[in-house]
Amino acid sequence: MDYVDCGGRRLAYCKLDGKGPTVVFFPGFMSDMEGAKALALEALCRERGQAYVRFDYSGHGKSSGDFSDGTIGAWADDGLAIMDQVTEGPLVLVGSSMGGWIGLLCALARPERVQGYVGLAAAPDFTRDLCWNRYSDEVKATLKRDGVYYEACDYGDDPYPMTLNLLQEGDNHLLLDGGIDLICPVRLIQGMRDPDVPPVTAQRISDALASEDVVITYVKNGDHRLSTDADLKRLCRVVKEISGELS
Repeated sequence: MDYVDCGGRRLAYCKLDGKGPTVVFFPGFMSDMEGAKALALEALCRERGQAYVRFDYSGHGKSSGDFSDGTIGAWADDGLAIMDQVTEGPLVLVGSSMGGWIGLLCALARPERVQGYVGLAAAPDFTRDLCWNRYSDEVKATLKRDGVYYEACDYGDDPYPMTLNLLQEGDNHLLLDGGIDLICPVRLIQGMRDPDVPPVTAQRISDALASEDVVITYVKNGDHRLSTDADLKRLCRVVKEISGELS
């Protein structure tokens, strides 16, 4: 594990040297680079001799910073710091949940380097569409009064802080209302039983994309995490396909 600096934040990452294109994995909200998907992709790339990078956003995992200080813009800057300082040449970006949003923002910032994009339960605009717009008046009042609301976690963890700053700053990076000017091949994988990201989100992403090479895979019994053995094998097949011939 190594670190890079991004605006005074120390970002932890793990890099596997190999042939291009380099696969970069963007974790989800409150997730880190030690998850099943991140490690499955590392095993795939090691087997193929393909370069690979996984990392932690600031306030996550082994990177510095407090989670409650994070914003979509800051985490996108983290992703760009990893791309710019740790990788060379063409890239395949793989984003899970919030990482799907961050990955799209990074792809739009470096389109000349992005050979392909893979989104798993990708959740662009979630701060507005899946949080603020769904919150009760009571929760919104708490956010406006205290600047933070502690949201219950469905995955057995402690309640996590959702800050007003995160929600408001996210409005600066919304993608689904306009066009997403990305023309590389895109593969979207979405569980039909995802309790967090509505399956229609994948279609909304496809509709917004400029790319004509977009394939959506719906997983009938797939949940949000998409981390079963079958899910991981599917992910690896898609990343291998979109990577093409290594060089």
